[in-house]
Amino acid sequence: MPELPEVETTRRGIAPHVEQRRVTALEVRQPRLRWPVPDQLPQWVVGDRVISIERRAKYLLFKFARGTLIVHLGMSGSLRILPCGASIGKHDHVDMQLDSGQLMRLTDPRRFGAVLWQENGTLHPLLASLGPEPLSEAFDAEYLQRCCRGRRTAIKALIMNADVVVGVGNIYANEALHNAGIDPRRAAGRISAARLERLVAAIKRVLAAAIEQGGTTLRDFVGGDGKPGYFKQELHVYGRAGEPCHQCGEILSEVKLGQRSTVFCRQCQR
Repeated sequence: MPELPEVETTRRGIAPHVEQRRVTALEVRQPRLRWPVPDQLPQWVVGDRVISIERRAKYLLFKFARGTLIVHLGMSGSLRILPCGASIGKHDHVDMQLDSGQLMRLTDPRRFGAVLWQENGTLHPLLASLGPEPLSEAFDAEYLQRCCRGRRTAIKALIMNADVVVGVGNIYANEALHNAGIDPRRAAGRISAARLERLVAAIKRVLAAAIEQGGTTLRDFVGGDGKPGYFKQELHVYGRAGEPCHQCGEILSEVKLGQRSTVFCRQCQR
């Protein structure tokens, strides 16, 4: 599943081609995605200009004068920029044609993505309960301490909860907890303030590094497959169960937490 850095890289990749362009047509070939694509969507966006593209958690927000087009890539979705008239594949579900002669295409083999609409002055239910962005000032040690207080939930599950903080997916939760030296199984309410401060810094550091490394993939959004993939960074724990820890040489352990693979070092993470 695309995680926050992949979605942010997608935003940066398509923004120069879409922002300030007028929509000349919207073709919905498959309206049955995770939620139905609104029937009225073409009449809401055709003829209007895309003011900007923003990101909230893993949602891409295309701002128009009368509202916001919300796009989620689901498990396997991608966006790419192609010339109008480009051949259509089996899983190419939505095309937004632009006055530049290009189009933005949503491809989603598993159809777990979404294309939705939010009128100005309203907040879509999917966005209403989201926690702060992990790279924002609102996500700090004091905030995380409040969220952890009295909680028996494993710290990894808590930081992956979008009501607490958005966008810390499985890969980056594994990496940040190793970076901070915290056992992912430890109860959130039993972690000291100083260690939570290290965890906040680690989350910000790991995500910022992944986004920065995503810059090298931007060319793939024009004429390519539109998929940034997982960045070619050195992952210290994720996907390395049974291999030695880069830090101490201890063999990395793997457990299931919330049905997600969790890899950690029993020596470095307490």
